[in-house]
Amino acid sequence: MWKEERCKFCGDLIADKEIIALNRKMLGRDTKGKLCLSCLADYLSCTKEDLLIKIEEFKEQGCRLFK
Repeated sequence: MWKEERCKFCGDLIADKEIIALNRKMLGRDTKGKLCLSCLADYLSCTKEDLLIKIEEFKEQGCRLFK
């Protein structure tokens, strides 16, 4: 069961389970505290659009985090 989380940097609500899955995929499954899409993009030095593309790629690859 997915629970809502807040970004550990800015405090915004992360309402999309795919963003939580992306955090787990990009930062590790055991990472404490999740980042919203904007903060994750800043942290990884990329754009939000880059991350949205990665979500689609992971889905196409059949990654179980994105089901």
